[in-house]
Amino acid sequence: MESFEIFKSLAIIIIAAKGFGILARKLHAPQVVGEIIAGLIIGPTILGLVNQTDFIIQMAEIGVVLLMFLAGLETNLKDLLKTGPIAFLVACMGVALPLLGGYCLYTAFYGFSPIGSLEFYKAVFIGVIMTATSVSITVQTLRELGHLKGRVGTTILSAAIIDDVIGIIVLTFVIGFKNPSSNPIHVVINTILFFAFSFAAGIIFYYIFKYLNYKYPHKRRIPIFGLVLCFLLSYLAERYFGIADITGAYIAGIILCSIQDSEYIAEKLDVNSYMIFGPIFFTSIGLKTSIDDFSISLLIFSIGFVTIALVSKIVGCGLIGKICGFNNNEALKIGIGMMTRGEVALIVAQKGLSVGLLEERFFTPVILLIIISSIITPIIMKLLYKIRPENC
Repeated sequence: MESFEIFKSLAIIIIAAKGFGILARKLHAPQVVGEIIAGLIIGPTILGLVNQTDFIIQMAEIGVVLLMFLAGLETNLKDLLKTGPIAFLVACMGVALPLLGGYCLYTAFYGFSPIGSLEFYKAVFIGVIMTATSVSITVQTLRELGHLKGRVGTTILSAAIIDDVIGIIVLTFVIGFKNPSSNPIHVVINTILFFAFSFAAGIIFYYIFKYLNYKYPHKRRIPIFGLVLCFLLSYLAERYFGIADITGAYIAGIILCSIQDSEYIAEKLDVNSYMIFGPIFFTSIGLKTSIDDFSISLLIFSIGFVTIALVSKIVGCGLIGKICGFNNNEALKIGIGMMTRGEVALIVAQKGLSVGLLEERFFTPVILLIIISSIITPIIMKLLYKIRPENC
């Protein structure tokens, strides 16, 4: 491929991603849905204007790392630490039940595999994808209804944050265990060592950035140094601990989320992510999604995947809500609010593809899950609040 062809591909990707992203927003769907559809249309599946290349793959990888870094930056650590046992229990069940459901679904379709085999970890990984929660649609719906700061809204937001943290930890273990030559004890030790290293390094880097923030407030060098920390921890995680690079990026964001200029760092980095790397990542999902291998079997699997992913969140999170004192309507709101999936599910799926735990054909059910959950969640939430408003 000639070097100048890269610029044509980038131009097509960015204009298509933004065009379809704006259209998706107009239709009250997440922008990422439009960007994925853009990839399907301009890719080999339909128009064939852009093909997946090593350059696009590498740019998409940077996009993933930046997205996870921004997710960490936008985490409210104080709220995370203050969220009581109810949000924690909701999040735990919101991870456990989808994880089990995804494993059982894959096993039902492709047979039982012995623990430790590659097929076993592929089955587990289907469940890992289901664990991810993206409550941006729910947040917008609750904001419109005026119930974002109510008891239900607060529980959903807190549980979603904890849900993502637990999901990243599960992803870390599964990828570590996937290697046939890996020793389970070594995987556990490496994971513990990484988080211990991150905690120690995090304290040091936090005070370094706090000092820089005090000495050079709102200076561009702060976001630049933040980006360096993001890439450094991503590298160290993968290279020396065998941990997913996105885990390192997320931890880097968590380290900096409490400094005064965290929003300034996010604002500056979001420009690059929003304009270039984010669209390339989400569009690349569409580029690599092929309908050539689509079959009746995959269609049935997709229906089962979407159904189990949605129902397991409703049942798991809603049940814990009910046990913890919420009434039936409130518990159902919590379950429905936790069932949306978005960019985190795509990031996890992309990571699975890169390490050999997911086949490209399984991107189809993931994309269907994101689209369907994004459409039905606000509709159901509005109906539930219309039937029985919350007393804030």
